[in-house]
Amino acid sequence: MDNTYIQCKPTAMVVCSMVMPKYADYKTIYTPKDIQTDMLSDHGVNLTYMQAWRVKEKALEFLRGHPADSYSCLPSYLYILEKTYPGSVVKLQKSEDDCFLYVFVALSTSIKGWEHCRPVVVVDGTFLKSAYMGIMLTTSTMDATGIILPLAYAVVDSENDASWRHDTLCLHVAYLDKCKVKVLEGSSKVKRIIEEIDTRVKAYLYDISYQIWSRVHATVNRTWTMTSNIAESLNAVTKDARELPVVKLLEYMRTLREHWTNEKLLNAKGMFTYLGKKYNKELEDNRTLSQKMRVRASTYYIHTVIDGVKRFILDELPCAHALVALRHRIEPYEIYYSPYYTSERHMQTYEIPVDPLPDESKWNVPQHIAEEVVKPPTGKRQPGRPQKQRYKPYDEVNAKKYKASCGNCGVEEHNKRSCMNAPKRK
Repeated sequence: MDNTYIQCKPTAMVVCSMVMPKYADYKTIYTPKDIQTDMLSDHGVNLTYMQAWRVKEKALEFLRGHPADSYSCLPSYLYILEKTYPGSVVKLQKSEDDCFLYVFVALSTSIKGWEHCRPVVVVDGTFLKSAYMGIMLTTSTMDATGIILPLAYAVVDSENDASWRHDTLCLHVAYLDKCKVKVLEGSSKVKRIIEEIDTRVKAYLYDISYQIWSRVHATVNRTWTMTSNIAESLNAVTKDARELPVVKLLEYMRTLREHWTNEKLLNAKGMFTYLGKKYNKELEDNRTLSQKMRVRASTYYIHTVIDGVKRFILDELPCAHALVALRHRIEPYEIYYSPYYTSERHMQTYEIPVDPLPDESKWNVPQHIAEEVVKPPTGKRQPGRPQKQRYKPYDEVNAKKYKASCGNCGVEEHNKRSCMNAPKRK
């Protein structure tokens, strides 16, 4: 029989079974265009873009489940979460017609670890990229080594006053009244800069009181936490996971906490310095600087350092000027830095492990919880390609981009340390 005119017509499920291993890792980028290329080169089958797109969608649905079904699994998942980690704060909020509004999770290991960290947190929100979109709110702080410690995470239908109010109330339940978030440093120079940008901002900052945005007037000393960079770093870690359905996303955040706890506990056991790595290095640098300073004692308690500006009070770590005064008094400096910087606090932060959840086939969920109805959020997804990146303001898009260049020769693509060229002429 002549096979010349026989045409291969693979179904979407057949091709789906072939490409499914590519999507086992959610970080893998495997586009419909890649499916077209691989099917043509490996099997001689020419797929249209729409066929390849359907194959991708079927493969993702098989591996991750339907996004709408994920919301119906929320009550059972949260029940197992509370049973596995007693003392956790887990809240699910629905509308009157049983549509999803908010879910909040603060694991008991984070709550216990928080007791050994400085009471300063950073709260931020980032958009989700799944079928029903939404916003993920994260709360994090810094441990004794200056590393990110996630405290709580929440998924809300949209970012508004009601969702932020719910997240704040849940934080107070989990962490009492310790959460003090400061984001700006107050000074006359900052005020002038803000006034030049927009006078309305200056009036707003005056109205909300200095304690909210000024480091000097803050009721809690936030020391090194000057910006919300740790929240942005956490958002970068969860960039790919934000495409997952809601239960898969919550489970990813739990496994991330599990992995980080184990990793940091091993690092803490191998730490032989009295302070954490970041603060120990800062202290050693201050000790080096203090060797070049002169001090004059007025009384036993009052010393005058010839040059420099004090930072000891705000950083709670002996600066070079404090070290030279302590050395003049022949007094140990170990009692003058904050206990939040010690390796002992670092060990205590991660001493409670994050145990894995039992297999789903072994879940013992009460019937009334398993039958609880949770519908997807209301609203229709916008047509077209889903948003993958945030919308940038006009000033950020048109801002001048600076490229790093070598300080020795001025050439780009390398720095002064690795430079092998002749220095540029001045």
